[in-house]
Amino acid sequence: MAIGEQTYGFFIPTVSLMGVGSAKETGPQVKALGAKKALLVTDKGISAIGMADQIKKLVEESGVQVVIFDGAEPNPTDKNVYDGVQAYRDNTCDAIISLGGGSSHDCAKGVGLVIGNGGNIRDFEGVNKSTKPMPAFVAINTTAGTASEMTRFCIITNTDTKVKMAIVDWRCTPNVAINDPVLMVGKPAALTAATGMDALTHAVEAYVSTIATPITDACALQAIRLIADWLRPVVANGKNLEARDKMAYAEYLAGMAFNNASLGYVHAMAHQLGGFYNLPHGVCNAILLPSVCEFNMISNPKRFADIAVAMGENIAGLADVDAAAKGIAAIRKLSRDIGIPAGLKALNVQETDLRIMAENAMKDACMLTNPRTATLDCVIGIYKAAM
Repeated sequence: MAIGEQTYGFFIPTVSLMGVGSAKETGPQVKALGAKKALLVTDKGISAIGMADQIKKLVEESGVQVVIFDGAEPNPTDKNVYDGVQAYRDNTCDAIISLGGGSSHDCAKGVGLVIGNGGNIRDFEGVNKSTKPMPAFVAINTTAGTASEMTRFCIITNTDTKVKMAIVDWRCTPNVAINDPVLMVGKPAALTAATGMDALTHAVEAYVSTIATPITDACALQAIRLIADWLRPVVANGKNLEARDKMAYAEYLAGMAFNNASLGYVHAMAHQLGGFYNLPHGVCNAILLPSVCEFNMISNPKRFADIAVAMGENIAGLADVDAAAKGIAAIRKLSRDIGIPAGLKALNVQETDLRIMAENAMKDACMLTNPRTATLDCVIGIYKAAM
């Protein structure tokens, strides 16, 4: 990182609760924010298993009413946000609780932005487009992946263009983030694997970002170490509470890193796959990550060598370039071991769509902090390499 005129911010929730049983603090935290009636934003899967009702009961025991809105879909859309805004207004709510993974949190952020500022969620695409605060917001996480429960990032699909809008706004950072590994125990192995690789991608992209700082570096490297040690065990046995807890810390640390150092081409390109094909975000990241790393590696081989060490590789006596290659190979092996598909062809991605997706990726805010600059043909080439 060059020394210059630029200053660096650090964004994080006011309160973050971690560890077994931390979800029991939801009610007191919502009440402490002055809420009388909260909209609980979640998805139909979480609602169906009774978890939303469980959280509702906890909150209502603290004297705050709760209305459940379970309209958040995977890769949440502007229509989901619109429906959530209507539910908030129709029920005269004054606070928001999100329960789930990135889809629920992002949908809730979209609702909060519109409630606080008016207009349409599409108005907020870009960086810091809001001018007024959101309602009080508590985010309860159920997956160890996106870190959306603690970030200022909000990704919403524009249903007209099929493009994921990247909204980066410090005002949509939750007031309180809760990571209780007990809520993560029931997640299936495939989802655990995908979300874990999402967290790894956050850490890697943040570590090689052009605006990385010593603070984000520390978070990113520790996240990579934890994921290298604990992702395989938690995919093998989802009831392993120690592994769930360690992965919750890993995804949160990765969130701390990318929330402040931002991301790169993996996310810019994965957003297009999600928007075009409605594919799982973590799986797209996992498939793209090694190919993007191979493209980026010449920008700073030493950084990629550091990643190899964090992944547990022995790089003694190796040149940085060779050590970097070993780290990228370790990422590929981790993906393979936990059952991530080998390439985009397995997800039925069509080569005829690569150019338009690459063109859209070039406009994504995540491209701005990638360590190596790419042409349109380069981005198409990375997609092809990941096929």
